[in-house]
Amino acid sequence: MRLLVTGATGLLGRQLLRAADHEVVPAFHSQTVPGGVKLDVRRRDEVRAVIRDVRPDGIIHTAYKQDDWATTTDGAVNVALAAGGARLVFVSSDAVFGPRAAAFEEYELPCPTTPYGAAKAAAETAIQAILPKAVIARTSLIIGSDGLSEEELRVRRLAAGEPGAFYTANIRCPVHVADLAAALLELLTSDVAGVAHVAGPEALSRLELGRRIAIRDGLDPDTLPSVPGAPSDIRLDSRRTQELLHTRLRPATEFLSPASRLSR
Repeated sequence: MRLLVTGATGLLGRQLLRAADHEVVPAFHSQTVPGGVKLDVRRRDEVRAVIRDVRPDGIIHTAYKQDDWATTTDGAVNVALAAGGARLVFVSSDAVFGPRAAAFEEYELPCPTTPYGAAKAAAETAIQAILPKAVIARTSLIIGSDGLSEEELRVRRLAAGEPGAFYTANIRCPVHVADLAAALLELLTSDVAGVAHVAGPEALSRLELGRRIAIRDGLDPDTLPSVPGAPSDIRLDSRRTQELLHTRLRPATEFLSPASRLSR
């Protein structure tokens, strides 16, 4: 399979390039990737030209910009419109939902409460209309092993005394980037269509997640400041998708255990 990966310089994009057992063409916007193609997903003509030239069998679309509708929504629509016969896996987010006590399942309709969530929800709706057989892969906070994910960088900044705090009432289902990438590659070659939830099986507060990252990295978790914040419990129920996958989506307490630091 010839695979086009958008957002190839991001945490997830880089992991997909390492893990894919395919001929992979990375697409980047500003930071050059060897063997890659420059692509501004906001430009429909450019997206069409790149996909026409690359002629991929599959596309995993990871590119987004949290505060930019044109990149997050219009960019995803442009990719779907140009995909042709290529299999599309679109990486979405738990932000398409608003807070509630119960976990969200795949069949539930988006109910975003943030601009970013609205942008992802709009992209989901458009892609499903354009390519009904595409995969909409919703995920949660993505954690790596190299200290470069947003959450890991934030832990280091706050542990060093920079301003900010972790919210104790902000609950998510973090997933390891290696697990997520492997699951997306499985979904790419499967016959799954529509929404899949690809998040970790364990819900943690942002504070507890930060503390576990700190412990793994040999930092003092008690140095991390915290505030209650507004309740924001958004959990994805990924059990149905997990049953379809060989890849095991590990709980955060496992992939962030102190022993995991030794195996990195």
